[in-house]
Amino acid sequence: MIFVTEEINRNDSLLPNITLGFWIYDSCDTLSRSLQGTMWQLSAHEVPIPNYTCRGRSPLAAVIGDDKSRMSIAMAQLLGVYTQAQISYASSVDELSDKSQFPSFLRTTPSDEFQSLGIARLITFFGWTWIGILAEDNDYGLIGSQMVKELLVKAGVCIAFYETIPLVYTDKKVGRIREVVKKTTAKVIVVFSTANNLYPVMLAIARSEVSGKVWIATDGWADYPMFSEKELLKTLKGTIALSVPTGNIPRFKEYLYDLHPFRTTDDIFVGQFWEEAFGCKWTDPNMDQASREGKICTGKEDLRMLDIMFFDMTTLRFVYNVYNAVYVVAHALHAMYSCEPGKGPFLNGSCGDIRHFKPWQLLHYIWKVHFQNTMGREIFFDQRGNPPAAYDILNWQLASSGSFSYVNIGHYDAGAASALDIEINTSTIVWSEGYTQAPVSICSESCGPGYRKAILDGQPACCFDCVPCSEDEFSNQTDAIECMKCPDDQWPTKRRDGCQQKSIEFLSYQEPLGMTLVVISMLGTLIPATILIIFIGNRHTPVVKANNRELSYLLLLALVLCFGCSLVFIGHPTTLTCMVRQIAFGVLFAICISCLLAKTIMVVIAFKATKPKSNLRSWVGPRLPNTLVSACSLVQVLICIIWLIVAPPFSQMNMKSQMGKIIIECNEGSLTTFWCMLGYMGFLVTISFIVAFLARKLPDSFNEAKFITFSMLIFIAVWLSFIPAYLSTTGKYTVAVEIFAILSSSAGLLGCIFFPKCYIILIRPDMNTKEFLMRKPTGSTRKQSNCILTY
Repeated sequence: MIFVTEEINRNDSLLPNITLGFWIYDSCDTLSRSLQGTMWQLSAHEVPIPNYTCRGRSPLAAVIGDDKSRMSIAMAQLLGVYTQAQISYASSVDELSDKSQFPSFLRTTPSDEFQSLGIARLITFFGWTWIGILAEDNDYGLIGSQMVKELLVKAGVCIAFYETIPLVYTDKKVGRIREVVKKTTAKVIVVFSTANNLYPVMLAIARSEVSGKVWIATDGWADYPMFSEKELLKTLKGTIALSVPTGNIPRFKEYLYDLHPFRTTDDIFVGQFWEEAFGCKWTDPNMDQASREGKICTGKEDLRMLDIMFFDMTTLRFVYNVYNAVYVVAHALHAMYSCEPGKGPFLNGSCGDIRHFKPWQLLHYIWKVHFQNTMGREIFFDQRGNPPAAYDILNWQLASSGSFSYVNIGHYDAGAASALDIEINTSTIVWSEGYTQAPVSICSESCGPGYRKAILDGQPACCFDCVPCSEDEFSNQTDAIECMKCPDDQWPTKRRDGCQQKSIEFLSYQEPLGMTLVVISMLGTLIPATILIIFIGNRHTPVVKANNRELSYLLLLALVLCFGCSLVFIGHPTTLTCMVRQIAFGVLFAICISCLLAKTIMVVIAFKATKPKSNLRSWVGPRLPNTLVSACSLVQVLICIIWLIVAPPFSQMNMKSQMGKIIIECNEGSLTTFWCMLGYMGFLVTISFIVAFLARKLPDSFNEAKFITFSMLIFIAVWLSFIPAYLSTTGKYTVAVEIFAILSSSAGLLGCIFFPKCYIILIRPDMNTKEFLMRKPTGSTRKQSNCILTY
């Protein structure tokens, strides 16, 4: 401050003919002393008197300071009453930006609001999502850390712990912090604190041999030499700090080298500095020779021979802010000094008197200051009294001297565009013990493609489990919150990290199942056709003539078609085949069962007609069975016609019933009519079974009733098994089940009705004679007459 004041006084272009002076007061880091010093400056009297000043002809321009925020807050509350300008070079707490509380406070150090933005941006730059926070228990630590916390939470970063650093050391509190830091899985810890209060806490952590942590330091302890102790080196190596920008003040180093107690006798600090720098003591005339201890200061010592940080001009951070603060006042005074009457900013264009101005008048000019300092940087204030916000990013690296060197690895500019606000040279960073590159600080490992995040109960959002996507969903990005559905014609891959085309499925002729069913169906068609040929060739024999020869022909022809209709179920379904196959199946089986019903009824009528005076003789003949077959089949035909009119079957692509497949199938249209068709067929089967069961022991020759009973039992068993199987299968297997039911029931009818007759015709022709048929059974206890139905 003395250097810059003298530099301004020597500058003929800035405040010519005006000399700046200064008073220095030490607040001694106590609020009472800071307030006392403030009152002294305001009243310029040995005993501070409010609202009174005896300053004479040298008005108080501005107060530079204090450095700590809690001191500046107390001073700003008092100075604001008098609108006396106050410019702090180190107080960064965001509360001081509130101009309703502190109208005359400005600063040349950035607000903690911007430091919080910088820390949050630094953490997101390295991709850290799991961090801890230590905050000093005062406005600086609590307000700043809360702003960091809010910014990080918005950016998706989770807070592993939040602990406060006590202002008064206690073993219990420091022990708690030590254990939390030791047990946490977070690799990154942000510390919003000043150096003095943090030091004992960090010492306790270091003694617990905690290492492998990346410490993020605020400007309150960014480059303090006290942390270069040997015990702390391993713990704090690789620390990354945000610090106010440095400035290499021109000619300042030469000024420091020229300091000498003999040339500045009125400066009490230079003598003390000399003793500290050279490790000597000045002689005291009042002390005898025997009482003197240690090296004696002679004044011939040369400061240029010292290798100490005091002369390192690359670390002038808050010193640089002081330099700018004094220049701000000088430029404001110069603007007032240069004001032309009538063109001034005050009432009627008036100007402030440079020798007798009011505090609020100079404050007006300070707010308007905008200049380039001697290093070419722009200095001005925003509407909250803050300078342009920028920070240097430092990395604590071990030097050959065994202490930390603070290497500048980057820069943060809050006023730059979001993509350009931070620049970091990662190749120059030295990380903490155990890391050769930026460590990963996450609560849970990332979920790869094919998985989604499942938040754990009671845990932050960054702590999660990785859950595989369900069979019908996928995720193609890392840390997906939700899995996505594929388009209807696509299906997730096996790893569920993308979609692939669904396979198309239907019962085709080319696959083994389809080929097997085709072969069985063709064989099944040939067998009743062969039997039909045999029956036609032996049409005049008694076996063929018995039980209505024409009905047997019709039944065999229907069975040929029944076996053949199963071929319509195989192949690519179309709307036409969907309509034909169910209707053909329903009508043909209705004809088959109607034929069997007619056969059975004719057996009963034939037996009754043999009795004397029976009225049923007139019913014997081809008219009744033909009428029964036509009537029963016609009902099924009408049901099918209604089905086609109301809601016919059609082909559709089923994309949801079976995973990973597009099933081309027939939609039955109206399920009501479909089940009505099956129900009617079941009704016919039931009637046929009952009649055949009752007629199974009638003594007619070649009585078919018992064979029809067996065939109906097989038919009922097959179709009762078909219903649950049909409902429980999907895709081509549903079709295969229906084909199997058709073939099985057709084979049952064919085997039970016609195989015994073929046995007689082909194997036992001796039984296929009229004499054999008319022969009475031997060993019968009851005499019954035999009859042969022939038409």
